[in-house]
Parts: sequence; structure tokens; C-alpha cells
Amino acid sequence: MAGKNLALTLGAASLGAWLAIRALRSRAVYELRGKVALITGGARGLGLVLARQMAREGARLAICARDSDELDRARHDLVDRGATVVAVPCDLRDRAQVQSMIETIRRELGPVDVLVNNAGIISVGPVETMKLEDFEEAMRSNFWSAVYTILEVLPEMRRRHSGRIVNITSIGGKVSVPHLLPYGASKFALVGLSEGLRAELASESVMVTTVCPGLMRTGSPRNALFKGQHRAEFAWFSIGDSLPVASMSAERAARQIVEACKKGTAEVVLSLPAKCAVAFHGLFPGLTADLLGLVNRGLPGPGGIGQKQALGKESQSFWAPSWLTILTERAARRNNEISNCRPQPLAQSS
Repeated sequence: MAGKNLALTLGAASLGAWLAIRALRSRAVYELRGKVALITGGARGLGLVLARQMAREGARLAICARDSDELDRARHDLVDRGATVVAVPCDLRDRAQVQSMIETIRRELGPVDVLVNNAGIISVGPVETMKLEDFEEAMRSNFWSAVYTILEVLPEMRRRHSGRIVNITSIGGKVSVPHLLPYGASKFALVGLSEGLRAELASESVMVTTVCPGLMRTGSPRNALFKGQHRAEFAWFSIGDSLPVASMSAERAARQIVEACKKGTAEVVLSLPAKCAVAFHGLFPGLTADLLGLVNRGLPGPGGIGQKQALGKESQSFWAPSWLTILTERAARRNNEISNCRPQPLAQSS
């Protein structure tokens, strides 16, 4: 009898907790219209697509990037779509520049209501080609840059008891993938920061969302860094990034990210293959590592340019660009990934 009563009590407590969480989530939904949204790395790729989506929601935008020309093209693209935009050149690895950027945004638009930490770099190659500096640079660009922006906007969000922080991590922050070790390590760190931050801030109505995208057709491989047999590395990376089943369009990803931001969702894993990979790894971590070891045998070995690095656009071959990467090339033209080329409009939703 006592066991039955205990079971009923636990069941009732679980139901109450579930209903309370649902109620909190329903209250967390808010509109982006009129909100000030800062999107780091918003000048190209997923960041620019997110800026377009938030502009359609009525947000007032701030975007930043290191490349002033790239930033200017993105600003024109967004203004042409009717957006209110402040574009600030900023190296997010430098905390002083981050502080100056936030002051500029505050002066031009007001306090930041929504922060999207999207900026980052990716370096592709076997571990033999990676130097200590590659790991340090990945942490500076993918982790510390997010820490700096969060620390600058968080005090005002906490005072207002309102705000959204969206951290764009990666499937690589859930499952460590061969030939992406510095990137994966930095994304694992960002996932940990994001999850812990949500737990600490939830009671203050500052919602933190962790986004873990799988492969997306943003057009970014041409601006990624490749080492070792860089042409072969660029080929497998860009072909995988372009496959319709394995990857998802940046536009679809951006819509899901914006909805998660509005609802205050804890975590979003983007694309069915990525969801399956995360679930499988959670159940069978050892088997996942063994399977990835088999995958690694099929990837290019060391050699080529060794520890030097080349951009994707400097690593072209017969295989990439080709008909196998046509979707990624189209995305590159749409999303400001090609220098001296104004972003092209999307013909139709994908």
C-alpha cells in the first residue's frame, strides 16, 4: 500500500512539474516586432539569412563582421528588404571591440533584446595537420566571442527581466566528427555554456536557446579553412553540405531558429540526420565512436599543404565545384559568400 501511495505521489509531482514547465513556456512566447536583435556574423551565410527572417518579423537589426565590404553588401541587402539595420565592423575575438560595438548599437537602436551568437570559423583536416594555434583560434572565434557578447548584453536583460539569447552551436558540439577537432571542441564548450546559462537565467525570464544544426546549404564551404590535402577535404565537405537529403536549406533552418527564439525553446537540433545522430550517440556512444573511426578511414590522409591552410575558394577541383555542389553554389550567391557579388534573391522557398 505504501509503495502504491509513493507511486501516486511521484506521478502527481511529475504531472505538476510538466504542467508548470508548459505554462512557463507558453508565457515565454513573445513577438520580435520592435525588438533590437544583434546577429553576430550576420553579413553572410546563416547569419544573413537569420537577419532577413528577423527583419520580416519586424525586428530592428544590428549585424557585425570583420570584413567591412562584406558587411556593407549585407546592409544594402537588408535595407532593400525594408529593414532597419545598424552594421558595425567588429572583431569579436577582441573584448574591447565587442564593448564598443554594443555601445554603438545601444546609441543607435537601444538595448539589445535578442542576441544571436552565430559568428565562428571552421577548419577542416586530419589531426596531424592541426597546430595548437588552430585549437586556440577555434576557441577564440567560436567560444570566447560568444562569452564576450553575452557578458555585455546580459546585465540589461536581467534588469529588464526579459531577453533572448540564441547560441548557434553545431551537431559537432554533440557528436565529435573526424577532421573537425578544433571546431568540435569549441562547439562542445559552447553547448555546455549555453545549457548551463539557460538553467541560471530561466527564473529571470531571460531565455537561452541552444541550436545544433547539422549540414546546411548556406554557401559557407568556400570561406571555410582546409588543411592537408585541401582540395580533397574541400570536395567531401562541400558535397556533403550540398546533398538534399543530408543537408537542409538555410532558409528552412532560419525559420525554425526564429520560432525557437520566440517560444524560448531550450534546444533545437536541425535536420533529421542530425537528430538521428544525436539520439544514436546518446544511446551508443562507444559504437558511435567506432563507426566514426570507420568513416575516418575514408577521409583524406595528411599530406598536401600539411599544416598550412587554404580557403575553400582556393581549394577547388574537378569534384567541387561541380554538379554535385550546385545547391551550395547557389546558396553562396544568395547569401553573400562570394566577394564582389551582391546577394541574389531566393527564387522560391526551399
